[in-house]
Amino acid sequence: MLFRAFYALPDTIKGADGQPVNALLGTANLILREIEEHSPRAVVLCFGPDAADYRVELFDGYHAERPDVPDLLAPQFLDARPFFEAFDWIVADSDSFEADDLLGSYANRETDAGGDTLVMTGDRDMFQCAGDQVQVLYVRTGGKQGAELVDAAEVKRRYGVPPELVPDFIALRGDPSDGIPGAKGIGEKTAAELLQRHGSLEAAIDQGVRETKKTVRAALCTQGDELRAFKEIATLQDIDVERPQDTPTNYAGAAKAARERGMERLAKRLEQLA
Repeated sequence: MLFRAFYALPDTIKGADGQPVNALLGTANLILREIEEHSPRAVVLCFGPDAADYRVELFDGYHAERPDVPDLLAPQFLDARPFFEAFDWIVADSDSFEADDLLGSYANRETDAGGDTLVMTGDRDMFQCAGDQVQVLYVRTGGKQGAELVDAAEVKRRYGVPPELVPDFIALRGDPSDGIPGAKGIGEKTAAELLQRHGSLEAAIDQGVRETKKTVRAALCTQGDELRAFKEIATLQDIDVERPQDTPTNYAGAAKAARERGMERLAKRLEQLA
């Protein structure tokens, strides 16, 4: 969200110290819009390393081409915790697991407790979380306003496979944004067809020698270990997190934090909500 907001809003939006606050402002607005729409009982913002060591060990090309954090964005990352905690939003971070792993784990804890979760993200890898009690709030790019609700049925409509097979699908199709090349000669349509017929990546690899198309047969018969690694990279890790208490947004505290950072219009809006 911070990256998206940083590039969506001009860095001429600055605080009293003359430093840009566009990423913090844009992210706050994105989240507030969904809070007004869905009234969650708590909000958890997740942070983690861009590329977890265990994923890089599986494939050294993972996230290898991603650019560094821009100089004008780095200070906003450092200020994210105090700013968002002023809203009484929970900020969770990890040194060894990625933010996506945390998001998925919080969704699992809420599901275990019988609750519903909205996973707000711009990453389609998170479609694997969708289920009876979990929907993905997919933040779209461009001029569309608000996030799009994606449930399990929508994942299957888009990809041709259910959410639990999204990691298998990514392994076969690849994911350029993560640097995962996928299976040679296998695109989105073929990946879906293989999983529809075989039910899993492992079963497709086991039956690869029976595939009639030469390129598909070659990929499944020669890339098995590599494809299994891609699937493991794409699969969210369930880690130990504590289900959050009910924590309504503190609009008064948020207004104070916004005003301290020169976000006067946001501060006035938050004071009205308070």
